[in-house]
Amino acid sequence: MSFEVIPAIDIRGGRCVRLLQGDYDRETAYADDPAEVARDWEAQGAQRLHVVDLDGAREGRPVNAAEVAAICEAVAIPVEVSGGLRTLEDIEGVVE
Repeated sequence: MSFEVIPAIDIRGGRCVRLLQGDYDRETAYADDPAEVARDWEAQGAQRLHVVDLDGAREGRPVNAAEVAAICEAVAIPVEVSGGLRTLEDIEGVVE
């Protein structure tokens, strides 16, 4: 049996964070530059990334689009994006 580990980058306020059990009041910030974190994951052998716009998930619209775009430009591996994508226009904005 084999499986693939897909690193996740959660973005809130433009920074990489982790929420404790999904609680927005209990976050730990661990990096200020999400694109740098993405490059680090790629350098460590990640084959793809999962990126979550936590502000977008909460507000129902993309919020950290610039950070998501910077990640997509920084790495050559596929990037899966979630958080705040509610309309076709939202999705098209990420794909472009």
